[in-house]
Amino acid sequence: MEAQMWDALVGVAKEAYTAGLGEGSVPRPLIMPLVRGELVGMIWVRPIKVGQDALTGIAELSNIAAAARADEVVLVWETHDVATACELPIVGPAPCLNMVLATRDEHVLHQFPYTEQLLSRSPEGWAPVAPDWGPALVPQPGGELMPPIQAAVNYSFTPIELDHPDPFGVTVVLMEEDGYRVRLTEVFDR
Repeated sequence: MEAQMWDALVGVAKEAYTAGLGEGSVPRPLIMPLVRGELVGMIWVRPIKVGQDALTGIAELSNIAAAARADEVVLVWETHDVATACELPIVGPAPCLNMVLATRDEHVLHQFPYTEQLLSRSPEGWAPVAPDWGPALVPQPGGELMPPIQAAVNYSFTPIELDHPDPFGVTVVLMEEDGYRVRLTEVFDR
């Protein structure tokens, strides 16, 4: 991936997390598949329940990458949020925005730790925070990934065989019906 594209995707992820935390929530895990250097779009995980449903929901982010026949994917998640949702131990810094850049043959884990600065407390009791981004950790080629993230990486490069004239389009529709939020770029929009 070109450095300019990577920097843009990191910027988008940090902006989304800053906005979400400012609204009192952690944004859901996200996948950004690329085909020949072109961004397909951004797909956020559907609403998930704690436990097996979270594991499955996150792993299923791969469906759109597989249907698009992506050659690169970027997955984005927050350490504590995914560990809690999937009932897994917290491994690595928390709170931390994680991004993995993966191809069929390799992946590199990038971590952006932050501290939370309380902004205020709403009358409803939720507390929006602003991330105070610390220095990025050294990128980790082949870095350990949480099980649902590793599954999403693996399945992103396993072609989906659907008996349909538009496997990508039908995958997008099915994912949207399941509650995934899908934003395609103009190049890939149906």
